[in-house]
Formats: sequence, C-alpha cells, structure tokens
Amino acid sequence: MTNPAPKESVRVLLSEIVDYAGLFPPSKLSMSETVANYAAYKNGKYAWMLGRFVVPVSRLGEFYTHARGFLQNNDEKGVWRLSILTGKEINETVRIAENFNANNSSGAICDSLEVKAFSQEEIVMISNAVPDTFTTYFELPLTDNLPDLVSTLARKKQGAKIRMGGVTPDLFPKTSDIIRFIKTCLEANVPFKATAGLHHPIRCFKSLTYEPNAPKGNMCGFLNLFLGTGFAREGFRSEILEQILEEEAKEAFDFKESGVQWQGKPHLNNHQLANLREKSIISFGSCSFEEPIKDLQEIGL
Repeated sequence: MTNPAPKESVRVLLSEIVDYAGLFPPSKLSMSETVANYAAYKNGKYAWMLGRFVVPVSRLGEFYTHARGFLQNNDEKGVWRLSILTGKEINETVRIAENFNANNSSGAICDSLEVKAFSQEEIVMISNAVPDTFTTYFELPLTDNLPDLVSTLARKKQGAKIRMGGVTPDLFPKTSDIIRFIKTCLEANVPFKATAGLHHPIRCFKSLTYEPNAPKGNMCGFLNLFLGTGFAREGFRSEILEQILEEEAKEAFDFKESGVQWQGKPHLNNHQLANLREKSIISFGSCSFEEPIKDLQEIGL
C-alpha cells in the first residue's frame, strides 16, 4: 500500500527538519556511508524533509574526498549545506570553513556552525570571531545560569542548541528543564535547534542504541518537542506544555490540511507552524534519516 501525500500542515512543520548526522552515535557510520546516504536522501522522495549535513571541522577534508563525485555540476537547488561542529580554536574553524566555501561553493557550502559554550564570556568571544556569513548555534548546559547565557545569545544575535539525549538514560534532560529552555529562548527571541535522542516522532520508551541489550529509556518525540514549542509560543502554561512533551498517544496529534490539534482542543494553524519553524525551532540533528520517516509512515503522516 502506498502512503498518501502528506497534508499541508505536515509539510509546513517538517520541511528541512532533519539535519543528517550519520557520523555520530548511535549510527556512527563511516564517512563514505554517510555521504552516500545523504546523496540518496537528497535525490529521494523525502528530500523536502532533509536539512544540513553535520560534520566535524576536523573531518571536512575527508568529507570532500568522499563527496566530490556527488557535488560536481550541482545547480543551486542541489548545493549541499553543511553544519560544522567547531574545534577548540574557533578562529581556525572559521578559516577552514571559509577556505572550503571559497573552493567548493558551487557544490557544497558551510553556512552553519555548532559550538558548545558554558559561560557568557565564551559566547561573546566566539560570536566576535565568527563572521555574519555563518549562523551559529551554541549548545548550552541546562543549569541555573541558562537565562544569562540565552540573554547573551540574544544580545549577540546568535542561536541556541539543546541536547535531548544520548546513548545512556542519564543524558536525557528532564521535561521541566526542556520547558525552561524553550520558554527562555522564546522570551529572548533566540532561535534554537535540537540534537540527539529524537529519532521518533512521538515520545516512547525504547532502546537508546542499535546494539543488542542496549539500555532503554524514555525518548522525547520530535513532534512533541516542535509542537510543544509551538504551543509555548502561543502562551500555554507549563502544565499544558508538560502534557504535550510527555504525550505518548499518536492519536493526540491530529494533523489537518490547515493545521494541527492536540487532544482535540488547542490548534496551531499553518501560519503559526511556519513562524514556529522560521523564528523559533529550526531543525533537529539525527544520526538516522530513515527511522523518523518510517515512524511517520507508521502513524499515517
């Protein structure tokens, strides 16, 4: 049986939503496998859901060795956009990325940087070192100084990043911390992206890696996270947001052509969904592109 075409609200919400991070755990594929996968996805039926290729700056040369055959004669639509995980020296990262763009912009371009920061001073230093030609997302700790960090991002016109999980249960943040991160970013008008632990659309209890006897844990669904952020934008109180983020029933999210409902009551229309994706939550990184699609097919989206 063929899957029906996705509703307009699904397309608005999921457009370019997955930044492909096949190099990273739990998939941890080789560069050749990851590049070949991305090329196939970019030319496949669900290319409209595909975002950037995530690669450490230290492996950018290796990336080009394996990707150049796919990048030749790309038109503008076919250009691969890369999100670069920075090294310890931000100036060196910028130099490498700018040199890459100067030599390869017809086929691939580094236009996004991802960096960890633990203090306001780090954010200021890194922001001053990165040209405006790059969009930078700062992965922040979910500690008591989060408001100060996000405030600094707002002042420097930078983005945030939240880590939603890992290969062990202790790496998954509490729902209350996720909500605090979302609301802090929204209040400061700071866009953010997410990474790790978001393979599945709906919250579930599953194995955290692909290994036999892997540890299991509760994984937030990417629909939970994105729609929870959407309802937070509309001013819903934390108690409701907690229910949305911990919703495990696929039937609770009812997608129609013009928007989506949760539990038959609150509604986000397509205009609100478009603003959500443009101004608030940008994308999520995943080591799998096929797994989210398979799950979406299984729940009828």
